Amino acid sequence: MNAISKIPFIAKILLPLLAIISIWLLSGENDKKDSEQENEQVRTSDYSMTNFTLTVMDDSGTPSRVITGKKMSHYPDNDSTEIISPVAHVIDQEKDNWVLSANKGKTQGKGEEITLTGNVIITRPDNNEIELRTEKLILDTLHNTAYTDLAVNMKSPYGDTDSVGLHASLKDKMINLHSRVKGHYNAPPSQ
Repeated sequence: MNAISKIPFIAKILLPLLAIISIWLLSGENDKKDSEQENEQVRTSDYSMTNFTLTVMDDSGTPSRVITGKKMSHYPDNDSTEIISPVAHVIDQEKDNWVLSANKGKTQGKGEEITLTGNVIITRPDNNEIELRTEKLILDTLHNTAYTDLAVNMKSPYGDTDSVGLHASLKDKMINLHSRVKGHYNAPPSQ
């Protein structure tokens, strides 16, 4: 006698039925994956640049921002531009400049609003001992302001300040920390 003849009659019916149901369920998963892949839109850029420097002029023709990055791509489907490792130098003609850097940047249209994400750092080129850090910052280029609702850390030579949210007027050189502001400072050394 072989092993199949020792299996009860009900098992002989259930095993092939179980095999058919398993095959049917597995083939349904493949159909689902194929339809999901068909629904995904492949984004194609109409132009891109690598290791670039872009100078933005103001209405009078003088530089107002210099933006550098590893890669910039423009997507015509929604008129968006994405930048990898952007560094923006916001230029004030009185030489009190700001430097903003991040892992990624994104904007739409003419770039009135730029969203910086991932390790966002705000500093000044003439005083990099003071810096602000957050994970997301929105730069309003029309009003020359920057803001976030996320956690912010401000480092200086004498201490740190933590906050949730900030609003910075880059033109007026003012930074307003929103809420839960707390810090720890050491007195500067006496001379």
